[in-house]
Amino acid sequence: MRHSFKLIARILVWVALNIAASAQLLPAQGPTTPAANSSITDPLGRDTPSGTVYGFLQEVQSGNYANAAQYLQLSNAKRLTEGKDLSTQLKAVMDRAYSGNLRRISNLPEGTPQEGISPDRQRIGLLSAGDEEANLDLVRVSDPNGTRIWLISADTLAKVPELFDQLEVHQVETRLPHFLVRHSFLGMPLWQWLASLLALPVAVGLGWLTVWILGLLRAWRRGSTPPTRTSAWSAVSRPVWLLTAIAIHGFITRYLVLPLLPRHYYQLTTGVLFIIVTSWLLWRVLQQVTRRLRQHAIYTGRTGAGSVMMLGERILKALIFVVAVFVILHSLGFNMTTALAGLGIGGIAVAFAAQKTLENLFGGISVLGDEVIHVGDLCRFGDREGTVEDISLRSTRIRTIERTELYIPNGSLATMNVENLTRRDKMLFRTNIGLRCETSADQLRYVLAHVRKLLYEHPKVETDGARIRFIGIDESALTLELFGYILTRNTPEFLAIREDLLLRIMDLVDASGTTFAFPSRTLYLRRDPGLDKEKTEATAGQVQQWRENRTLPFPDYASSDISEFSNSLPYPQPDSALRSKK
Repeated sequence: MRHSFKLIARILVWVALNIAASAQLLPAQGPTTPAANSSITDPLGRDTPSGTVYGFLQEVQSGNYANAAQYLQLSNAKRLTEGKDLSTQLKAVMDRAYSGNLRRISNLPEGTPQEGISPDRQRIGLLSAGDEEANLDLVRVSDPNGTRIWLISADTLAKVPELFDQLEVHQVETRLPHFLVRHSFLGMPLWQWLASLLALPVAVGLGWLTVWILGLLRAWRRGSTPPTRTSAWSAVSRPVWLLTAIAIHGFITRYLVLPLLPRHYYQLTTGVLFIIVTSWLLWRVLQQVTRRLRQHAIYTGRTGAGSVMMLGERILKALIFVVAVFVILHSLGFNMTTALAGLGIGGIAVAFAAQKTLENLFGGISVLGDEVIHVGDLCRFGDREGTVEDISLRSTRIRTIERTELYIPNGSLATMNVENLTRRDKMLFRTNIGLRCETSADQLRYVLAHVRKLLYEHPKVETDGARIRFIGIDESALTLELFGYILTRNTPEFLAIREDLLLRIMDLVDASGTTFAFPSRTLYLRRDPGLDKEKTEATAGQVQQWRENRTLPFPDYASSDISEFSNSLPYPQPDSALRSKK
């Protein structure tokens, strides 16, 4: 609270000091061109309507009445005799009775075309005091050097004495010490400076009170007793406080009726400050809204949408900043047409120069929007495999199996074939088995039948699609192909199940009397015992029994047999340590 008060006080004091400093400066003028019939520019800045108005106010405020009279459409004789009094009266009338906007006065040499008004005349506002009214007009004339300049019209000057007589004295001034009314600083009486400064703590206090009341109402609606200060409200309370204080201070100074030029600079300064604080408030509101939306998206499992929202938040923040800068420049009187044209050309140049950066940016948006991958997914990118650790605007960071970090630009990732291994619903078990060429057909049938039965019996192997087939007689082996899906998504469990299946298959091959083939030729220097005679005869007897009973399981087991022993095999095995713990 104390730090916030100091922040508000410093900013508002800065506003007051900026008014004083800016009152010493002429307004920023846009680029002007010399008159069509002359290359000579006017030393007093009367080439444009805005230059004439600001120049006159500056000269009168500084007490240079001889120069101030040069901005009036008077004869040389009248400038000498009536210039000072008329300039003083016009300044007082403009300070107290002017209706218009100085920022809208044209800064072009030829002025701005106005309907029903001569091209050499500009109407810049209305002067109204009591029952008297007069248009504040400028006329374009040629000076003795042939330069085309703008002067305050004689028609307006003719009404100035009557308007001056109708001005009412501030009621406050009649009750204040004389020195506060008589003396001025930078064109503004001391009592108005004092009142403006005293309005600062008043505005700050009322702003804090407003925010406090809003917090109470918010807590009352949410049923919080005592009222709690949430992070969202804390984030927006300070800019709301500042906006309220600026509005209250502006409302107070409006009734002080500041002189025209200081009032103009005050409005410029508070306008810029208002734009900055409004942008800050929009920034904070956007931050809180996107944070809640992102949390909701992540809570519902749409992490990709949450990442896109984070990217969108950054883009919108940058847009708020750019718009705020342009609005501030426009409020200060800069010609934004040229700036916008330059921005367009610059944007094209930047787009060409940052082509790869933009490609990666939109690639990241595509990856996050499609939700192809998430942080934590195990994926295969081309010939590399790893776990996704981060998806940023430019690249995606992968932790490979070798524990190295692999960075893939998002532009390349968007066009790459990505295989997401984490999203498998089951895992493929596929291998080839080679038996010795001496293996008999019946032994081969024995192995095929029992391994096929094993695949059907195993509770962790999907029955549909599981198969083992004799696929070829190679140079040094009889090749069998095993294919099936193991019902798990966990890699360690898959490795354990595959290991169990391979060990059982080895037992079945050994029981058939044959062995696995070696992929190389071997020269034996001793007598080969050959095949196991007893096991070979037993295997042949088993196959012969299948033939006699017409139950030979080729090309497959009967459906009734499959249904009978499907998932009947104990897994893990009875002597497994895992089974003993269940």
